[in-house]
Amino acid sequence: MNAELDPRLLSLLVCPVTKGPLTYDRDTQELISPRAKLAFPIRDGIPIMLPEEARHLSD
Repeated sequence: MNAELDPRLLSLLVCPVTKGPLTYDRDTQELISPRAKLAFPIRDGIPIMLPEEARHLSD
């Protein structure tokens, strides 16, 4: 079961690479940084904001 990400938490988080905004992808349980083209995983309701843990997004 996927836990929902608290909207207050999402409003506080920024991309660790670009310092830009993130969007929440409920289906993949990831936080997406469009500018960095990275998807940060959310595991057990906890965002993993390490660039080395992020998935690179293709164009």
